[in-house]
Amino acid sequence: MKGDLVFGVNPVREALRGSRGAFALYLQIGASDHRLEKIVALAGQRGVPLHRREKTDLTRMCGSSHHQGVALDVEPFPYADIDQVVAEASESGAPGLLLVLDGIQDPHNLGALIRSAACAGANAVIIPRDRACGVTGAAEKASAGAAETVPVVQVTNISQALESLKTAGYWVYGLTGEASSRLYDIDFSGNVVLVIGAEGEGIRPLVRKQCDVLMSIPLHGGVGSLNASVAGGIALFEVAKKLR
Repeated sequence: MKGDLVFGVNPVREALRGSRGAFALYLQIGASDHRLEKIVALAGQRGVPLHRREKTDLTRMCGSSHHQGVALDVEPFPYADIDQVVAEASESGAPGLLLVLDGIQDPHNLGALIRSAACAGANAVIIPRDRACGVTGAAEKASAGAAETVPVVQVTNISQALESLKTAGYWVYGLTGEASSRLYDIDFSGNVVLVIGAEGEGIRPLVRKQCDVLMSIPLHGGVGSLNASVAGGIALFEVAKKLR
């Protein structure tokens, strides 16, 4: 392979529709999903070579059995520039909404959060370069192709990035289980940054200090916390509802 391997029907289709360079399409021998025919046609339009592989070979290549019979060798994921994201959000005339993920480790959670961000109309997702999951093939699969439709920014220091965003006119809201302020009671307005912490650990202390408001999702029953991607999805749509 020359680059990264994207797998699954939606991620492969969106990658072929996007601007990333594609080197080879791998199709499972005997696969009958009608959606694969459209993917083959898209690859043909772009001049991407087609290679047929046994299911076991695709599973080995992808490191997952959830490839749905298709994989695409593409250029490494193109992370966006944070300054460009902020500028484009400002030019749109609508309130900016950025999702910041402080150390999400699970690619499935990352992909699910990217998908929720795209569906909620967020301008971008911001992740740290170190000690966190990047946009891998597994994350793109979990995002159902959304990683190709919403900018993802990778920064060296989340705390410093938040400080810069505050200077640019953003108000920073951190989601944490022990906060006394309830998500549903907050009147979101203007430019908003929503911060979601790592699975189990939550938002780190230095990042927490950059939050203007800490808030929680009220829970009922015997379970004490939500999965990071579920909590992030709930918060994203609550913010989006009040902003738009």
